Amino acid sequence: MKETALTAVHISLGAKMAEFAGYNMPIVYTSITEEHKAVRNSVGVFDVSHMGEFRLKGPKALDLIQSVTTNDASKLTDGKVQYSCLPNNEGGIVDDLLVYRWKEDEYYLVVNASNIDKDWNWIKDHNTFGVEMVNVSDETSLLAVQGPNAVKTLQKLTKVDLGVIPYYAFTVGTLAGIDNVIISNTGYTGAGGFELYVMNGDAKKLWDAVFEAGKEFNILPAGLASRDTLRLEKAFCLYGNDIDDTTSPIEAGLGWITKFTKAFTKSDYHKSIKDLGPKKKLVGFEISEKGKIPRQHFKIKDAAGNEIGEVTSGTQSPSLNKAIGLGYVKTEFAGVGSEIFIDIRNQLVKATVVKTPFL
Repeated sequence: MKETALTAVHISLGAKMAEFAGYNMPIVYTSITEEHKAVRNSVGVFDVSHMGEFRLKGPKALDLIQSVTTNDASKLTDGKVQYSCLPNNEGGIVDDLLVYRWKEDEYYLVVNASNIDKDWNWIKDHNTFGVEMVNVSDETSLLAVQGPNAVKTLQKLTKVDLGVIPYYAFTVGTLAGIDNVIISNTGYTGAGGFELYVMNGDAKKLWDAVFEAGKEFNILPAGLASRDTLRLEKAFCLYGNDIDDTTSPIEAGLGWITKFTKAFTKSDYHKSIKDLGPKKKLVGFEISEKGKIPRQHFKIKDAAGNEIGEVTSGTQSPSLNKAIGLGYVKTEFAGVGSEIFIDIRNQLVKATVVKTPFL
């Protein structure tokens, strides 16, 4: 397994480690609930250095991005970030990603760890524009400092006024005595905070400084398990669960990042789904019965026991103290308030389609 620059730190803290996307990653340190609530109510830190980062540079960089992503990157200005996805040739999704605009001819793409090689090859194969591409994934560390006290924690470490950086915007500055830190008002928790990109050699210094600054807020390290429960409460899609090579962004409720003002891979196909209406939709649901937790691939059925879909993500929500999930269902069952049933170990457990986010 690969290691991040902080793997030894996680092991020294007693984290439960496991393989994720080829990396030895911390899954949980103390408990999922404790880490989840620390992030939701105060501040926690994730090492997400396994994520991938590509630099794209050249006069045609925007043209390449426009051709391979669904969102309209021409709307970006310097210092802004955009959520988007890479559609494939079969009407599904190669990956979802963040697009950072450095300047007019320079962009920074952040992709999922499990798809680094896949995404790199996909974009490279479509680079008929002479764009310079550099994969900086292996030399880059990334800390996600998340929660309502994240700004107070990080402001101690920098002269950059973090309060004026809008959501989905970034700047580059000195933080914790480290120059050229990418300070990005993004995250995958819905709890607020920043993602900090540094060179691997500075990762330990940054980690230690952040934890010292966050002591008064009872800052905690958080593992990938609580990252998953946090993102699910906000109904953020997880690649490999809620979106994949077979799902259209229109079916996944990602029409807001699918812009038909320009052409992209299979754009006509996705527009037809939008125009005709998708046959299935990704919905959020809640289960009121205690002790019944939906999991990925559990079948969703109607009252008569007919299969109408499948669960893509599910958990016991630490904030709501109830079971929640996402899943695809036939469109006629997708309305808020619809009664559906989750097949949990051959028992049909009643669930209700609810408006997302859950929290």
